[in-house]
Amino acid sequence: MSNVAIITARGGSKRIPRKNIKDFCGKPIIAYSINAALRSSVFDEIMVSTDDEEIADVARRYGASVPFMRSDATSDDFATTTAVLREVLASYKTLGVTFDEICCIYPTAPFICAQELIEAWRMIEQGASSVIPVTSFDYPPQRGFDLLPDGGVRYSHPEYAATRSQDLAPMVHDCGRFYMAKTELYLSKGSFLMRGCRSLYIDPMRAQDIDTIEDWKLAEFKFRLMQEGEI
Repeated sequence: MSNVAIITARGGSKRIPRKNIKDFCGKPIIAYSINAALRSSVFDEIMVSTDDEEIADVARRYGASVPFMRSDATSDDFATTTAVLREVLASYKTLGVTFDEICCIYPTAPFICAQELIEAWRMIEQGASSVIPVTSFDYPPQRGFDLLPDGGVRYSHPEYAATRSQDLAPMVHDCGRFYMAKTELYLSKGSFLMRGCRSLYIDPMRAQDIDTIEDWKLAEFKFRLMQEGEI
């Protein structure tokens, strides 16, 4: 069995410039993803897919490989993760290299740890077709509002308007950390969400989507609390 970790890190981030190598609590944020993959000892290859030479240099400095650069076709604002992963796997195949299992790791996941990757890998080895880390919503989504054009609101699910929060079925969401799957199944489905998919629950205090500067500041605050043993 051979496994590859693909860290997807293009250079053209808009909302947070140079986001993928921006300093996060003392290190380029991508370093946390690379370090977790290395420490897990799960992967035969840990590579960064990028179109940016500076990102490539940082990735190599922290122990990842960059055997080829990303094409223009998968480097614009509209390129999907699936397109990037397919291109990476196809590029390896031209080199005579194939992988049984694939793990897509996001470069802005500073809370990721080796143990999570090990647990996901064990789930794959025990028969899961794929693994998606999930976390809890901070408010029941069944009680959410639709925002109307005139600024008004209405319940998205009016049938739950009178239901107590504690009586609603628990729901989770993808926490944007990593995804793991059997390669052939992933290529045939084009998605990590498939029959036989299993979830890996992540404590909300150890998860943070980072899209804005405000998200970034909150993530650093939570990260420092984690380092101090407060969470």
